[in-house]
Amino acid sequence: MKEPLPASRIERIVPIMMQIECPYCGRRDETEFSYGGEAHIGRPTPDVDDGGWVRYLYFRDNLKGVHAERWRHGVGCGQWFNALRNTATHRFVAVYRVTEPRPASPEGDAQR
Repeated sequence: MKEPLPASRIERIVPIMMQIECPYCGRRDETEFSYGGEAHIGRPTPDVDDGGWVRYLYFRDNLKGVHAERWRHGVGCGQWFNALRNTATHRFVAVYRVTEPRPASPEGDAQR
């Protein structure tokens, strides 16, 4: 019978799935989540012109570094939440409920 591979070798052969911390359910596999776009975007007032509406719908910051985003735990609790994610490393810095204010990022904010 063959000896099992050591854990460090298995991790090189079979990549470990990224996990995301849901503020409602805890840590889960990334496949349970859906990206919902940039967080903390104010909806324009009803009297906005067409240009303002287009900017609201289609134009987003796409910065390198820590960025506030909306995520949904679709396969789990179904709740929307916000996350601070470093777009350069894909590392989640913080997760927080939609009703909570944005926390300060220990890595600083994204740069233009």
